This record gives sequence, structure tokens and C-alpha cells, in this order.
Amino acid sequence: MKVAIASDHAGFEYKKLLISVLIKAGHEVSDLGAYDTQPSDYPDHAAHVAEAIQAGRCERGILICGSGVGVSVAANKFKGIRAGVCHDTYSAHQCVEHDDANVLCVGERVIGVELMYEVVAAFLAAKFSGAERHMRRVGKITRIEDENMK
Repeated sequence: MKVAIASDHAGFEYKKLLISVLIKAGHEVSDLGAYDTQPSDYPDHAAHVAEAIQAGRCERGILICGSGVGVSVAANKFKGIRAGVCHDTYSAHQCVEHDDANVLCVGERVIGVELMYEVVAAFLAAKFSGAERHMRRVGKITRIEDENMK
């Protein structure tokens, strides 16, 4: 799978570790920053991942900041992006299966590294169910997005 990944300075160490794990698992990874621990602004990095997904260059995205919340808020401002903060494996697969999420957000200051690997694996392995109730709900989200992102 083609995966876009980015972090701000507070998620940089986990991003470095995760990239090698993703590559070993056979994923094609696009590292979209930050490239060091110098203070940076998480909305910029969220935008890079969101734009890569919107353009079709990547299928899924992973964003890492201190809490996971800031990058989630920023990413969800982009049309077609459904980003969820997940610090457990159940939420990580269910957000894809039920909500058709395409971006996973995690917090380096919140979750341990080994659990992060498991959360990411659950997210990337999950598939949208296509069940009628889930399609209906995602459709409603899309309509809300269309009405409010003009």
C-alpha cells in the first residue's frame, strides 16, 4: 500500500521508527516531513498528507504529533479526508471498516512505540465494510462536507 507519513517535531522520533517498519512490511512510504526535531507546525504536515491522498499519490496517511489531536483537527479540514485519532487497535481497524477513515493520527506523548506499531498494522490491514449502514453514514458525512467546505 502507498502510505503518506508526516509528523511535527513532537512526533518525529516515532515517524523515523515507523518508516522502517512500514517498508519492511512491504509498504511504499512517502515521508512528507518533518525531517528533524526543530519546532514545526503540525497543520503544515497534516496538509501534506491530506493533499497526497486527495491527489491519489497515496491510499492512506499516518500523522504523528504530541497528542495526535492537532494533526487530526487539521487533516479533517480537507475535503475527502477522514482522520481519526487512535491509540488502540480496535479503534484503528473500526475507523476504516465503519467510517472509511483514510488517515490515522497518533500521539508520540500518549502511546508506547510497540502499541503504535500494532495500531498502525490494524489500520493498514483494515478494509471498509461497504455495509449499507456504513455507506449511508459516510454519505451523510460527505454531504455535510460538501455543504460546508465551499
